[in-house]
Amino acid sequence: MGETISLKSRFDGFELAAYRAAPQDARRGGLLLIQEIFGVTDHIRELCEGFAEEGYEVIAPAFYDRLEPRFAADYSQPATQKGVRYSTETPWDQVAGDAQAAIDALAEPVFVTGFCWGGAATWLAACRCEGLSAAAGYYGRRISELNDETPKAPIILHFGKTDASIPPERIEEIAERHPDVPIYLYDAGHGFVSDRRSDYDADSARLARLRTLAWFANHGGGRSAA
Repeated sequence: MGETISLKSRFDGFELAAYRAAPQDARRGGLLLIQEIFGVTDHIRELCEGFAEEGYEVIAPAFYDRLEPRFAADYSQPATQKGVRYSTETPWDQVAGDAQAAIDALAEPVFVTGFCWGGAATWLAACRCEGLSAAAGYYGRRISELNDETPKAPIILHFGKTDASIPPERIEEIAERHPDVPIYLYDAGHGFVSDRRSDYDADSARLARLRTLAWFANHGGGRSAA
């Protein structure tokens, strides 16, 4: 089981909570794992534990702590509306500062992955943060807001072909602007990694996870004795 820690944001010095899961065996690296709009939920903590089993020390910051400490919502309509509102009220500069605090708290090599809103925040971190070896973003609808920024860390992206919230032209815009970024499309909708959602697709989730782990391994995420 993981633990709750505190991070001091590089944006404004704010202390936000974060969930940390440590590997039980040889360490592959550190991993910043960025939440969906729903906060650091049971699903996010389970993802942290899963990556820890693969050898990563994982930190999942509570990016909405300034708005509602320890926010963790279900998938009901009211919760979704609140999560959307919190995501729009959280500026990207602040997200970058919070993400950098998590990266600074992890020993190298450090990677980042994120889902939904966190998929766009993963792109942001790859573009603006220091000390990242590689990144993997999942169905980040708001990457289009950041498409003019260029990732400094190698990044791959995962999208669902039937994701109604991310039309194909948005994905094409990313591909045209960043032709060196590998983009993978799956026979699935939005949120296909989460078994709490109707769009959950086990095969797509498994394949995307394997590709993410291989990407990290190819960029320094090898087993060590540390």
